[in-house]
Amino acid sequence: MPTWSASSRRCEPCWPDPVGKRLFDIAASALGLMLLAPLMLLAAVWIKLDSPGPALFRQTRVGRFGVPFTIHKLRTMRVEPGSAITVGADPRITRPGQILRQTKLDELPQLWDVLRGAMSLVGPRPELPRYVELYTAEMRETVLSARPGITDPASLRFRNESELLAEAEDPERLYVEVIMPMKLALAADYVRHASLIGDLRLILATLKTLR
Repeated sequence: MPTWSASSRRCEPCWPDPVGKRLFDIAASALGLMLLAPLMLLAAVWIKLDSPGPALFRQTRVGRFGVPFTIHKLRTMRVEPGSAITVGADPRITRPGQILRQTKLDELPQLWDVLRGAMSLVGPRPELPRYVELYTAEMRETVLSARPGITDPASLRFRNESELLAEAEDPERLYVEVIMPMKLALAADYVRHASLIGDLRLILATLKTLR
């Protein structure tokens, strides 16, 4: 994993005021957590009743400036060894997990990651360390200069990623050689042109996909 020096750190994506983006994240994530807490609690109980294991899934991802952090999701798979990539109708996916994944409700605990400052509502989706090691120096410099987000243009473009991978003979090769470079290009473009209006549009577009 590359190390970061102070000289390599870029500024926050170009909102009118970098502090404004953070304040918006704090206000929106706090409100979201308060309003959605009952739904997350019900989902957590369903997960616990359906299969052994914790209600929350925790995983190390690479955050801003290449600093690892723990991301939180509602658990959608059985606790057993397997590939880091979820392909199509993965047999490890639980009954509640199928619905949570389809509706993207499994991502709700990431509002806590936003509130604590590890993530943003909108920003490049955080990757696993082993995939970040494959980034070019330019992509590391650009994409990792921003806080990772719950949603971004690549999340919308590849909403059916698991279905695409299911059609491949070698899903991981397809991800590394085709999908990941496309996602990185979208992420880099977002970082270079991020704005308040753009973020609001991405949030609304994401909410529309949840219907």
